[in-house]
Amino acid sequence: MTRVRTFGTALMVVLLLVFALRPEAAMALEEPAHEVLQRWGDVELRRYRPLLVAETRVEGARDEASSEGFRRLAGYIFGNNRPRGAVALSAQEAPQRIAMTAPVAQAPSPDGAAWTLQFTMPAAWTLETLPTPEDPRVRVRACPERRVLTVRYRGSWTEARRQAHEAILLDTARREGLRVIGPLTWARYDPPWMPWFLKRNEIWVDVAP
Repeated sequence: MTRVRTFGTALMVVLLLVFALRPEAAMALEEPAHEVLQRWGDVELRRYRPLLVAETRVEGARDEASSEGFRRLAGYIFGNNRPRGAVALSAQEAPQRIAMTAPVAQAPSPDGAAWTLQFTMPAAWTLETLPTPEDPRVRVRACPERRVLTVRYRGSWTEARRQAHEAILLDTARREGLRVIGPLTWARYDPPWMPWFLKRNEIWVDVAP
């Protein structure tokens, strides 16, 4: 019985790997364009070009805020929007779909009472062509060029793993004399159903030029 159970577990792992790595599932989502300026192991100093984001502020605990914020932003890109300049949805003014990108970014507010969730908008869109969110809690804005210190890791989304990699990031900033000027942002590149050992995660923080 134990051998059967072990074989079944091993088979499930293999099937998950095949599913996750097959060409159509492995097709990369668009990510924000950047240049790597310096690297220290899993830590990178990057320069991000100007980009557009859709974001929402959510109060509450991290996990609950993450789920609620994701729903709002997903609703926006999947059609809960109206063409720029339109007063309301009508048969002539149909909503638009926007391609999903990676990562989903989540950062705490300065007072720690809320979280900001962000989707990066595909590079093909401009502030003038992006549709207007129907949900007033979602806003679209432009972000200027920025320098970001990042640390990459794979694995589960536990608080302990996130805090451990935040410490690595901040230690690197101190060691290299980089001045942190923004909040720590948690960036997740994979959906919840991705096997935990394949999940790609990063912690970001803006640093001064």
